[in-house]
Amino acid sequence: MSSNDLPNAPAKVFIALFSGINVGGNRIVKMAELRSFFEQLGFSDIATYVQSGNAVFRSPDCDAAMLTRRLEAEFEKKWGFHSRIMVRDLGWLERLAVDNPYPEVAGEPTKLHAYALERQPTAEEVARLAEKCTGPERFEVKGDVLYLHAPDGLGKSVFANLIPRVLKVPGTARNWRTVLMLLEMAKAGG
Repeated sequence: MSSNDLPNAPAKVFIALFSGINVGGNRIVKMAELRSFFEQLGFSDIATYVQSGNAVFRSPDCDAAMLTRRLEAEFEKKWGFHSRIMVRDLGWLERLAVDNPYPEVAGEPTKLHAYALERQPTAEEVARLAEKCTGPERFEVKGDVLYLHAPDGLGKSVFANLIPRVLKVPGTARNWRTVLMLLEMAKAGG
């Protein structure tokens, strides 16, 4: 029995992180349309943040993996292209913030990024990535999150561009300002 079958099941707060939308003027999705999309799927307390595709919402269904599959399929039907979506719950986002291995740079939110990864990388995958980290950047992986401190910013980081190709674990990055804003929004309930 899923939580959808339970009468008056309490809705749980989730965060959906979209990748590959509104980048370089391509694959444009307006946030008002994205909020409407979530409403049409029956979710509540929907809030979006910035154009890169961040949504906080409530769902009575508490299975993040199932929500991910549903959102990806419905998104592709509506917009005609695939966007990898990472759906996580509030507890995951709270742990991500608390587990930040670089608290000393949290005050420089454009130089600290968290990558939500589709799965936890293996030790071999992390070691392969560590071999490529030769510049001023430093990173740490905790579970399915990769934390990246890029002192010169993400746009100037050669290493940041290598992460997807070398790690080979799909993911999507958010700067620390976005992480904290999403956490605030999620705690407020969407």
